[in-house]
Amino acid sequence: MSAPLLRGLRVVELSAFVAAPLAGTLLTELGAEVVRVDPIGGGVDRYRWPLHHGTSVYWAGLNQGKRSVTVDMRSAEGARIVGDLIAAAGTCITNLPPQKWMAYDALRAKRPDVVQVVLSGNGDGSIAVDYTVNAATGFPWVTGPESATGPVNHVLPAWDVIAGHSIATAVVAAELHRARTGEGQLVRLSLADVALATAAHLGFLGEAQLGTERGRYGNNIYGSYGHEFQTADGRWLIVASMTPRHWDSLVAATDSKAEFAALEARSGVDLHHDASRFVHRAEISAVFAPWFAGRTLADAARALDEHGVLWGPYQTFTQLLADDPRASAANPMLNEVRHPGLPPVRAAGSPLFFSGADHLPASPAPAVGGDTRGVLREWLGLDDGALDALAKERIVAA
Repeated sequence: MSAPLLRGLRVVELSAFVAAPLAGTLLTELGAEVVRVDPIGGGVDRYRWPLHHGTSVYWAGLNQGKRSVTVDMRSAEGARIVGDLIAAAGTCITNLPPQKWMAYDALRAKRPDVVQVVLSGNGDGSIAVDYTVNAATGFPWVTGPESATGPVNHVLPAWDVIAGHSIATAVVAAELHRARTGEGQLVRLSLADVALATAAHLGFLGEAQLGTERGRYGNNIYGSYGHEFQTADGRWLIVASMTPRHWDSLVAATDSKAEFAALEARSGVDLHHDASRFVHRAEISAVFAPWFAGRTLADAARALDEHGVLWGPYQTFTQLLADDPRASAANPMLNEVRHPGLPPVRAAGSPLFFSGADHLPASPAPAVGGDTRGVLREWLGLDDGALDALAKERIVAA
């Protein structure tokens, strides 16, 4: 085994909320040294819910493994110090409103090969967040039950999450380019473009352009067969049939071959085809529903597993932690971590496992500002006298 693949990469993160902090955490999980720089006292997301006795569980999860520096970036001296940190690191990621001192040309004057990745809300630089971008994409009109009459937002901040992964990808690509050519990069992306690209890749935009407006189908899988069912003990599960083999397995497990042969004969269709299963989804579900209603989740699971059916239980987060072996401590991606101000919680390292590199366990989030003196000493060579003077003037945290 060897060191994590990004060992030696230094990154300064100027961020808030989800996308950029997530990108920084993704890079730390692969071995990079990421320093998050905030105003003295912490950024606007320091106390974002969920809270546990006043400590943000959200902030801890999105900043695990980093170092934390707090600086008065509104002062000229503070801005100069952060610019020097970026020059020392060579790489910066940010989703904060642009300032003159952190413009790419200003950073290049300090280090010609600097890499900077800048996330905005919209492609023109105007403000937007995941929730406003999502509202405009069309997804709230295809999310939710078929009976819904207004827009339905999904809970997962999908565009923030995808943007975070895109930022991390951009850093690695720009670092590879710099290693090959010696040239830096300014990389721009926006939440709106991330959402548009995803909608285009998945066919939503093309479908609309070709004259079809996607409807709402609840928990049904569009264009194939998938549906939720309740069991005798009040639990819920979903079954999915994405291929002819999946369909045959589901029919065999539920002993419903005769019913579906009759449906095929009556309707003149072959249920081995995705489109046929989707069109007749209501009739199919009516056949399956009594089978699930007459069995507990455990009994249904045994029969489904025996026949290789594609299925999964609906679980709360608490049930996931308590009952699902994928979320247990046996998963090498997970380990118990004690973040500052919190009791031990199960945290995740990278889901990527490389054959020739160590996999780093999840590490605690930093105390806000707790690494200020150490980073300024290590990266900029400031001595105790200089650090004491900066603290006295409230340019850095005391």
